[in-house]
Amino acid sequence: QVQLVESGGGLVQAGDSLRLSCAASGRTFNRYAMAWYRQAPGKERELVANIITGGATNYHNSVKGRFTMSRDNVKNTAYLEMNSLKPEDTAVYICAAQWDYSTWRYKYWGQGTEVTVSS
Repeated sequence: QVQLVESGGGLVQAGDSLRLSCAASGRTFNRYAMAWYRQAPGKERELVANIITGGATNYHNSVKGRFTMSRDNVKNTAYLEMNSLKPEDTAVYICAAQWDYSTWRYKYWGQGTEVTVSS
């Protein structure tokens, strides 16, 4: 069982930066693919970024060049560095871990951390 705990959200102004953290329990963190999703009010959850065990990353087109996902396998933590924030980035950001090919979704999910960007 893996538990994920997000932190780092808050209320910021457009153009500001935030760094989200996702702390994971378990001793096999370095074997998991990780991801950040977000869900804005009234909208479906969308994939923001993911990172595989080797460190390669992928990003939603709307955040490319502004967001950076990374991981620290010693600290069992994944990060999402968010720069040049826009009001449309306002959402609950949710961390996910371990891609499950039988269900075609991530197996473990955090509770989320709220990010609000004012204009």
